[in-house]
Amino acid sequence: MNKSIFYHAGCPVCVTAEAELVELIGKDAVEIIHLGEQPEKIQEAEAAAITSVPALVTPTGNVLHINFGAAIADLKA
Repeated sequence: MNKSIFYHAGCPVCVTAEAELVELIGKDAVEIIHLGEQPEKIQEAEAAAITSVPALVTPTGNVLHINFGAAIADLKA
């Protein structure tokens, strides 16, 4: 993986975190996945060990949970 992947659900916490991340690491260094608009990616997020969003998966595969916007389980409902 060359880019970080940022998963979020579109809530205010997530949108703020997205803006901050893009400012910090640059839009070209991060893939943004909005799980509310791309629910087919929820399984991918779970496979990466994401339990809540917003969360960032680094190029080395580490998961950084940022604040708390929504649990992955809530997005599946």
